[in-house]
Amino acid sequence: MRIMGLDYGDKTVGVAISDELLLTAQPVETIQRERPAKLRKTFARIDALIVEYDVERIVLGLPKRMNNEEGERCERTREFGDQLAKRTGIAIIYQDERLTTKEADAVLDEGGVRKENRKEYIDKLAASLILQGYLDMLRK
Repeated sequence: MRIMGLDYGDKTVGVAISDELLLTAQPVETIQRERPAKLRKTFARIDALIVEYDVERIVLGLPKRMNNEEGERCERTREFGDQLAKRTGIAIIYQDERLTTKEADAVLDEGGVRKENRKEYIDKLAASLILQGYLDMLRK
């Protein structure tokens, strides 16, 4: 069994996949979205990755505010998660994603990735951090 991690945004969806032992998360890709209201191609690509990696569970980052409240972005993320669950029949687990994008940016900075090149990596790395947090929680 593998678990998929997603970092959902208006322009992109970062994707990460766990190893089969559920120990580590690896960034896989960033799905580019044409328009915020259009999800058909996004769902089709996620469907293909679910089959390719034999995914049985999806962890979706929930962008809570720093005071732990849920705002409009959380509402849109939950709507996306509900649609994804209906389409795939796979359980969606919501994982707090506060500061994962900042953490991903720091990792890329430490790795020497130039600022203008980070956009290519940041969303899939954020998805990996979201998923890794969930995997670490499972082991505790």
